[in-house]
Parts: sequence; C-alpha cells; structure tokens
Amino acid sequence: MKTRTKIALTYAAFTAFTVILLCTVVFFLVKANKQQYFVSRLKDRASIVAQGYQQNDDRMRSLKEEYLDPLADEQDYVLKVNTDAGTLEYDIRLSLPHQFYREVLQRSSAWSVNDYVFYYGQLFYDDDESFIVIVTARDDLGKERIIFLRTVLIFGTLGSVLFAVLVGGVFAYRVVKPISLITREVNRISASNLHKRLPLLKSVDEIEELKQTFNNMLDRLETSFEIQNNFINNASHELKTPIATIMAEAEILLSKKREPHEYEEALQNISGYAQKLASLTESLLKLTQTGYDGEKQVLDIARMDEVMLEIMGDLNIRYPDNKVHFRMGENQDDDVLLTLPCNKPLLSLALMNIISNAVKYSDNQEVFVSLTADETAISIVINDIGIGIPKEDVPHLFEPFFRGKNATRYAGYGLGLPIAQKIIRMHHGEISIQSEQGKGTVVIIRFTRPH
Repeated sequence: MKTRTKIALTYAAFTAFTVILLCTVVFFLVKANKQQYFVSRLKDRASIVAQGYQQNDDRMRSLKEEYLDPLADEQDYVLKVNTDAGTLEYDIRLSLPHQFYREVLQRSSAWSVNDYVFYYGQLFYDDDESFIVIVTARDDLGKERIIFLRTVLIFGTLGSVLFAVLVGGVFAYRVVKPISLITREVNRISASNLHKRLPLLKSVDEIEELKQTFNNMLDRLETSFEIQNNFINNASHELKTPIATIMAEAEILLSKKREPHEYEEALQNISGYAQKLASLTESLLKLTQTGYDGEKQVLDIARMDEVMLEIMGDLNIRYPDNKVHFRMGENQDDDVLLTLPCNKPLLSLALMNIISNAVKYSDNQEVFVSLTADETAISIVINDIGIGIPKEDVPHLFEPFFRGKNATRYAGYGLGLPIAQKIIRMHHGEISIQSEQGKGTVVIIRFTRPH
C-alpha cells in the first residue's frame, strides 16, 4: 500500500471514529433529555391525580385536562398499598414488573419506559393509608424527534466520512507530492549526469532538509565517480610514458653489450623516470585518498593560525629563498573564531599545494598570504604577481592533469589544485580563483561556519 493511501485512510478512519463517537454521545444525551422532560410531565399529572384522590374531588381531573396538554394514550391508576402485609392491589391493565413497584415503595417514586410508552409511579398517603399513583402515556412527539435526530446523525456521519475520505486524499496528495517530485527527479539522475541537483526552496522544513541531504550525497557520489574516472583515465595515460621509457631503456641495454658509460647513462635515465613515476603515483594516491565520502574524515580540532605557521615552516625548508609574506587579520587571539574541525594532514597538504603553486608560478617573487576569521567564516587569501592564468584555462584548473598553456615550462603534473579542491570540499569549504595573464593570481579559500 502506498504512503499516500495510508495517510488518506488513516485520516478518514480517525475522522470517522471522532464523528461517530460525537454523534453517539449527542444522540444518547438528547434521548436522555427527552425522556427526563416527558417524565417531568407525567410527574405533574401524578401529583394532580394524588391530590384529587386525597380530596375526593373530581374537579382536579377536569383542571388537568383543561390546563395540561393531552398526552397520547394517557391513563392514571391509584393502587392501595397494604403496609402490614407488604402487598398492594394490582390492576390487571398494568403489565409492570414487580421491581417497578418495589422501587416506588423504596424511593417514593420511579419511572420506566418500553418502546416510548412511559410509566411513572409515585407513593402518597391519605388517612394513614398508603397509595401508589401510576400515570402512563406514549411519547409520540419524542419518538418522532428521536427518529429524526437518529436519521440526521446517520446520514451526517456517512457524509462526514465521505468528505473525510475526499479531504484525506487531497491532504495526502499535498503531503506526499514533494516526496513524489523528489522521487521523479532522483530517477532522472544516473551515473552519466551526477552533476544534477534537486532544486531547493527558501523555506526550511523536513522536505528541504531531505533535499539538501540528498544533494550532499550526490556531491560525495560525484566526487567519488570523478576520482575513479580520473584515476583510471588519466593514470593510464600519464603512467604510460615513464613506464614505456623505462622498458625501452632496459631493452636497449639488453640488446647487446655496451660500454660502462652507456650503462651508467641508461641507468640514470631509468632512475630519473622511476622517480617521476614514483612522484606521479604518490600524487595519484593522494588524490584517491581525498575521496569525499563523508566517512573517512578523521576530524581534528586545529587552530588555523597554527596550521598556517607550520606550512610556512615547511615552505621555508622546501623553498629557502621564498618571499612569502604571511599576515593575520583581527581576532588573532580568539581561539573560538580560529578553530576549525578538520583533517589536519590533508588540509595542510591542500594549502601547501596552493601556496607552492603561487611561489613556483611567480618565479619566486613576492607572495602575500592572509588569514582572517569572524563569526561567519574563516578565510584564507593567497595573492601572487606571477604569470597568471589565461582566461580560457580558468574553467579547467581543477581537472586532474590539466596544465595551462603558459605553465608547460614549469615542472608538475596538474594534480595540485584538484587535490586541494577535493580536500577543501571535504571540509565544507569553497575555493575560487581570480587571475589575469601576466599580472598574477588571487586564490580565495573560505570555510563557512555551520549555523
């Protein structure tokens, strides 16, 4: 059974139960009120009959008939009670149970009803003798009103249940519609178009949270697919050259005997290509390790100023004559603002890659690095005055193994920025690059704090 049907049936069942319960309570309360009202009318007649009997005055009966509305099949009886024997003079026209008389004697009054024929009995005394006056009548008007009320309530209940089914269907449709839309959109997403995302609205509710969660999952899936595809496609391409060269050098050496210096030269070539192969393999493995699956992250709690200072120390070892200038913004002593949950080794690797690129592609000219933090985000800006990036190359900077037209004279494999981007995305950060060829590059990294 579909969720929409379950919601509609549940709503209709709950409404039906509520309406039936309410109608049942109303019906029995109205019926009880009608019975009490009719019994009160019989009680007035019983009092008049008893008073007329005590005074032996037939005018009381005439007054009753004149001033009180007549009742259908109205009859009255006076029965003498033998107090000593505990018996009374029955009237064969009355077919009342003994329990009725017993109750009248014990409580001085009692009433009974059988198919809208009411009996009211009352005990009274006359000259030290006890009597029971019984007035009986049929409540035709009450019967008609009760039947009418019952009919109205039955059809009202049926109408309410039908209306509840219709409203429940509409209500269920409105509740399930966003989920159906999500299902339809998700069915359109496959491995070939993982870049698509569910549209988000400004409202914040459970459905929008579900959409955001699914989009985050798609981010992780897309990144994982990208990493796998890039590793398979690009690794096979890039690894082919050094492997082929090493094999060619080995085959040449083995083809015939050679002079020692030829062996030495060939081994140096093999060693050089082996080192390149090792460096490339290590970079590819790092790229694979940055897969954004949301589970492999081992989160540390680190101060970003301390991370940046460690990177500056490593940079001085790698590039002793670098001209990197690092400065802190305001709030440099605020532990809360500078602290970031992160995978410290990977984050350090990403920042080192970006700053190293700034040093390398600026031919060791000045590079300016700034760190600022506030209540909303931690921002890192790397600004160099190097060769810059051609406008047409900017959209491809984060593609593994891509290298710009003006970067071919610099050593590298085109893996630094893709690795950095994956790591920054892993930490829910954003990286943007602004560059102009011949004037330099500005890299802005921003880690937004969760709300």
